[in-house]
Parts: sequence; C-alpha cells; structure tokens
Amino acid sequence: MPPDTPELVLAGGDVLLHDGQWHVVRADVTVRDGRIEAVGRNDRRADGDVRPVSVRDCSGCLVLPGLIQAHVHLCQTLFRGLADDLRLEDWLVRRIWPLEAAHTEETLYWSALLGAAELLLGGTTAILDMETVRYTDAAFRALERIGIRAAAGKCLMDAHPEGAPLELAESTDGALADAEGLAKRWHGKAGGRLRVCFAPRFVPSCSGPLLRAASELAERFDAPLHTHAAETIVEREMVLRTTGLEEIAYLDSVGIAGPRAALAHCVWVDAHEMARLARQGTSVVHCPSSNLKLASGVAKIPELLAAGCRVAIGADGAPCNNRLDVFAEMRLAALIQKPRLGADALPAGQVLELATLGGARAMGLEAEIGSIAPGKRADLVVLDLREPHLHPVIGDPVSLLVYAARASDVRDVFVDGRPVVLGHELVTVPVEEIVREADRAAAELERIARPRLGAPTGTGGNIRSLS
Repeated sequence: MPPDTPELVLAGGDVLLHDGQWHVVRADVTVRDGRIEAVGRNDRRADGDVRPVSVRDCSGCLVLPGLIQAHVHLCQTLFRGLADDLRLEDWLVRRIWPLEAAHTEETLYWSALLGAAELLLGGTTAILDMETVRYTDAAFRALERIGIRAAAGKCLMDAHPEGAPLELAESTDGALADAEGLAKRWHGKAGGRLRVCFAPRFVPSCSGPLLRAASELAERFDAPLHTHAAETIVEREMVLRTTGLEEIAYLDSVGIAGPRAALAHCVWVDAHEMARLARQGTSVVHCPSSNLKLASGVAKIPELLAAGCRVAIGADGAPCNNRLDVFAEMRLAALIQKPRLGADALPAGQVLELATLGGARAMGLEAEIGSIAPGKRADLVVLDLREPHLHPVIGDPVSLLVYAARASDVRDVFVDGRPVVLGHELVTVPVEEIVREADRAAAELERIARPRLGAPTGTGGNIRSLS
C-alpha cells in the first residue's frame, strides 16, 4: 500500500490457516504495504506506532485466503446462455469460435469486466485467464481497473482447425509477436498484480513450432503456460493420430510441461500419463461443471493427487458452466467422485487446497498467495456466517465452507490489502455500469455473430429470446 494508505486490520474473526492441515484460530489479521504482517492480537498502537489503522470488524465471520481459479475465459462471459447443450467440438464450431471472431475491442472489455466482477463478488481473488486471439489489451485494461489479480494471455492459434473462422487464424510469427508485445506492456503491471501467461489454445489448433516458441517465451518472461489438454476422447484420439504421440507426451516433447505449465481438464489421461505429469510438476486444472455440461467426462482427480500431481480448480467459461462460482466448483468437485470411489473420496480439506494452494502453484505464485501467513500478499476473503444454511457452526469449518457456503456469503474481498468488495458490494467499479454496458455489448456481439451461428440449442427457441 502507498505510505498514506491506512494499515488494515481484520479484527476478531475466525481465521483459516494452513500448516499441512487446515485449522481455525480466533485472531486479527494485520496488513501492511499489501502484505500480511501478522496473525494474532493487533497491539501496534501500544507500541507507539501512530500510523492510521483501518479496522474491519470480522466477528461472526470466517477470514480465509483469497480463492484462486486457474482456468477461466473472461472473453466468453458475454456468451452466457448462447452455447448450451452441445458437446465440446460442436460447442466450439457452432458457437464459441463464431462469437470470439465477432468480438470488438469494446465488447471484449465489457466481457472481461463482467466476468471479473462476478469472480470478485464470489470470493475469487486470482485467476489464470485465456482470452481470444485479438484485443487482449482490452481485457488487461478491465483487469487493471477492477482490481483482481490475474495472469492473462491471448489465445494462440496458428493451425486453423476445421470449422474455425478465418478471423481467428494467425501466422505463427504474428501470434508470437503479439503475445510478446502483450508481455512487454503488461507483465508485472499494477504492482505485480497483473502478469501475462502464454496460452496456446490446444494441440489441434497449434503447430509444433508455435508450442515450442510459447514455452521459450514463458521461460524468458518467467510466466505461466496455460492450455487445454485431454478434455475429450475425440481430442485425445485426434492428437494421437496427427502427432503419433499421446497428448501429454506430445506436449512434453514441445516444452508444454513442468511447474510453469497449467493444463486445463485432463479428463482422458491414463495412469502412466498421470505419473508423467507428476514427474514434470505440471499442474492439472479441474473444471467439474464444464466437464459435465459439455459431456466430456469426470476427471480422475483422486488418482491424479495420489500419483503426486499438482491440481487446481477452475470454472472455465460462462458458456460452458454457466457461472464463475468457485464455491459451486468446490462442492461439485467433492461430490462427483464419491459414487465412483466411495464417500471418503476427495474430502473437503483436499478440495479447498485445489482452490487455494493448488491454484497458487498453477500460477507460479505459491510463495505469494494461497494461504494466510505473514509475508504473503494480503489477498483475503471475509465470509459472513450469519445465514441459516451456515448453521449450526459446531462442525468442521472447512466442510462448512466446501459443502454449504455460497458465493453470496462473501462479505468483503481484499487484493494486495486493498478493498475490492465491502459489505457484499463491489467498490472498484459500479456494478450498475458493468451490467448495463455488458448487456449492450452482448446484444451488439450477437448481432455481428448471428449469420455464423448454428441452429439454436436447448428449449428456449431463438437466441437472446429474453432480450
């Protein structure tokens, strides 16, 4: 925080800590210069320090580390409700690629701002974000304005998969030059809150040279690599047919592997591929709602964890979820494994780690965020425990958080110690402005894309029938 910004104290709440296990203590959390200074009784005034203090009463609340989603597409937020009831391949060709191709700089800005507002209001303080091929500067401007922590990257696509509009096709050199330019403009901006990732869409849309160069750029800029992998059986078979290698092995061969790499989905991986991912230190990002809605399958997260893999969690995008709610993803992640493996599969404590420390590792920020500890960035969430669905409070608070809590229970959110949500209200950008302009932008986007969109899906009839 700048010198004239008051020190922050979150006073009198139950604080969720992690030291190998989750546990709760009644304590104050003291913040100075954007970092957690102490967890315990705040008696700085007694020490003679007269610096002004901003005290936030957290009695009756749970203070937890900011939640992290390691796979989202903010460029797709305006597509919510336009791509329902389709399998991935049809979803891309009939809906997502035509809509992404229709984006303007303005529509992408409001799409990113709308998604980021939903994320912050629901307690997500950090994201790993893949945009589309154009206008990623607009997304960064939205992220800078609203106050979320993000590593974002333009989508890299130089192989022009079947069905993709020409507007999404780029030359290898052009795509890489654009991505490098974004890194030079945005990597480390906003006091380090904003970073760039290098984001090849997936193997079928990327040449080998592009994938290798993306890995080299990530190394040069000390940035994450972010892509999709093994999401559907169709994708898995296509990669094997075109490259002669299983997908995880192929990605490894072109440098998309290791602690820098975050692979979204990994639904269709075998035991030997899990072992390879574990050896690499590659992060897998579990997207349970998206995998169910697109009928892709259920990722074997307990097996991945047992193999020693790093695992994070993400909502994916608004047109395949249709919300960006990390609480819904945590609850679902825990529940969907139990019919397959038993009631004790993937307990609440493990699931919470996916949305905190697992996400921090996927972003390359495990030393900075993901838990409440002195020296870490003050990305903090205050959960209001007054609602009936959070009572009684005599049980395990972690189970309460994963199985019962809702995004609407988030009262306050801080990123780098700065308030972005207070009293359930976004304080950085007026929500009324975001909603109004996003609705206007979505109507314009749908008008541009309409000639290329396939037949309506679901039971609602015409697209935008409610508008």
